[in-house]
Amino acid sequence: MVIPKRSIPRYTGGFAKRRGRRRVQLGSGKRSSATPLASAAFPLMLLYQEGLLRLFDRDVHFFSLGLLRIVLFALAAGLAVFLLLDLIPHRKTARILGGVLVGAWTVFTCAEYCCKSFFKIYFGFGYMQGMAGQVVGDFGGTMAEVVLARIPFLLLSLVPLAVYLWRCPVIFQEQGQRGKVRGMLAVLMVVLQLGGAFLSRTSEEKNFYTYDFSVNSAIPHFGLVTTLRLELSYAVTGMPQVPLEALLPEEPELTPSPNATPSGSAAGPTGDNVLDIDFEGLAAGESDETIRAMHQYFAAKHPTNQNEYTGYFQGKNLILITAEAFCPYVIDENLTPTLYRLSHKGFVFENYYQPDWTQSTTGGEFAVMTGLIPTWVGGSELSFRASAKDEMPIALGWQFSKLGYRTLAYHDNTYTYYGRNETHPNLGYEYHGIGNGLELKSNLWPCSDLEMMEATVDGYIQDYVKNGTPFHTYYMTVSGHCNYDWAGNAMSRKNQETIQKLYPNASEPVQAYLACNLELEYAMEYLVKQLEAAGIADDTVIALTSDHYPYALVEGDKDYYNELAGTNDSEQDTSRYRNTFILWSGCMDEPVVVDTPCSSIDIVPTLSNLFGLEYDSRLYSGRDIFATNYQADQYSSNMPLVVFANKGYGSSWITAAGTYEASTKTFTPRDGVTVDGDYVGKVNRLVNAKYIYAKLVIERDYYSLVWPKHE
Repeated sequence: MVIPKRSIPRYTGGFAKRRGRRRVQLGSGKRSSATPLASAAFPLMLLYQEGLLRLFDRDVHFFSLGLLRIVLFALAAGLAVFLLLDLIPHRKTARILGGVLVGAWTVFTCAEYCCKSFFKIYFGFGYMQGMAGQVVGDFGGTMAEVVLARIPFLLLSLVPLAVYLWRCPVIFQEQGQRGKVRGMLAVLMVVLQLGGAFLSRTSEEKNFYTYDFSVNSAIPHFGLVTTLRLELSYAVTGMPQVPLEALLPEEPELTPSPNATPSGSAAGPTGDNVLDIDFEGLAAGESDETIRAMHQYFAAKHPTNQNEYTGYFQGKNLILITAEAFCPYVIDENLTPTLYRLSHKGFVFENYYQPDWTQSTTGGEFAVMTGLIPTWVGGSELSFRASAKDEMPIALGWQFSKLGYRTLAYHDNTYTYYGRNETHPNLGYEYHGIGNGLELKSNLWPCSDLEMMEATVDGYIQDYVKNGTPFHTYYMTVSGHCNYDWAGNAMSRKNQETIQKLYPNASEPVQAYLACNLELEYAMEYLVKQLEAAGIADDTVIALTSDHYPYALVEGDKDYYNELAGTNDSEQDTSRYRNTFILWSGCMDEPVVVDTPCSSIDIVPTLSNLFGLEYDSRLYSGRDIFATNYQADQYSSNMPLVVFANKGYGSSWITAAGTYEASTKTFTPRDGVTVDGDYVGKVNRLVNAKYIYAKLVIERDYYSLVWPKHE
């Protein structure tokens, strides 16, 4: 039988046709079956970055409710990004945009990590933009060291970008997700976002999500992506209003106590340190509810009293110094004899602290210069920078200038850094820095504090000696600035041989830290010698403290500060921030020991009282350290109170009654002191109020409402 040739099936031909039909289908306009699993890529990459940042944050307990909020927000944001990119019909464009977003977010995450690990603070996006040029310009020489020390994080942060570059054709296939899949993903995104928002607005940290938002406080609780969203949205809409119930004053009357007495009761001037401000009248005529509540609060606060030290330094000159990264362990009778003399022959504050205000140098400087707690205005603007637009009559510059003093301010670094060219004149000073009238002999980093003194001291001393013009001079030093090594710190290298001979077994960071601070010793030695040579040491007061403790000695898991201090604490402990406040005059014959708990926000009101200035003690965050109208075992708004920054677990504090450690939620009373059951709760509310009012004072330009404008 002959079979016709055309009826014989040809296997290869049939296969070719089927294969050809597949090619037609793939090339047709019909939708391919893009896998829904591809939608998980962006949520997981974002969650990975959030988890990595949280894991490397030493101040955060990784497994807490904040982690759940971060998971919900990260997954929702990742889905939102994927859905938007998936809508782009040109797949190459979608893939390129996806890569740009993943790369940009990687860079942003790394920048935040470097800020947190080096400066101990998360910076806002807007703040980063404003400071980037200054940081690169002034600290460019140390940037390589900063980056190299953080290589493990930086390498791990590149994992999502590497995965994306490898799998982007799978994430964004030639055809996007089906409409039904997109709909389900959109619903899931909304559910996740609403779940995160619900947990955020109902948790103990809800204030950080709304009216008390700041980048540094929000990231540990809500994550980086949500913090950026809130920062950008609040920049457009403004910060949510503070609830009025948070502004209500609480001021119980003190009662006689059998087991505690006021801190000192020696005879002295009577009355309170107040001005004639009619807070009640201002409140009655105020239509703005927040401003009215502020008037009511300040009216209800108890002022501090005049005391035996009121006017103690009246008529004398004042030199106030904020020393970069200064700490008590620099002071040694043999190594730093001038600092030792000043710290042991004047007022000796045995219970003084310089808290970490989570704002690096500028926060500590603001506290020293204004007596206000440094806060973040609008969520991402430093209160010091924001204050440049306000009336600041409480500052010592204005107080002394009204009395005919010459008020000068100096800083041996770029004069515009942190906006000091705006903030310091606004505090009443004639300000000079490098590039604005201050000329030093050498061009080093960090610059020499000794050279700053040599360039400035003679001018105001001679003006006083020859013309009788009293002076108040302010200095912000820089020689103690990190990094603490021989390669990147000119002041450390300058004094390297001296320190290595004295401390041969110390680590390089500790040696370098002590070495660069020798320059501060030499500066103070020069200053005191010039005052004594001119015969005006008895007419002059020197006040010196730090901007912050030398946090750069903490590098990852290596805590060189414990080596320096001979302690075993951490940055979560209040003991880490114990510091020194030098207050000395040549007229003092004997030291005066003070054990009252105090901190940097107490300096301005204390100096105001000592110099007999007219001021209102109710308008500061701090208080006169020598005030006596309080009971150690009772709550009051004018009691001694050292406030520490909230680092994600609440604010620690110290009073005359004891110490509260927020990281462990424990209160330890001082020996012999007993407090009532609600004492801790009352003080926690007072601490919260102090932060709120410190921010509102700057945010609302409050002093312009209660003081006339400067002339």
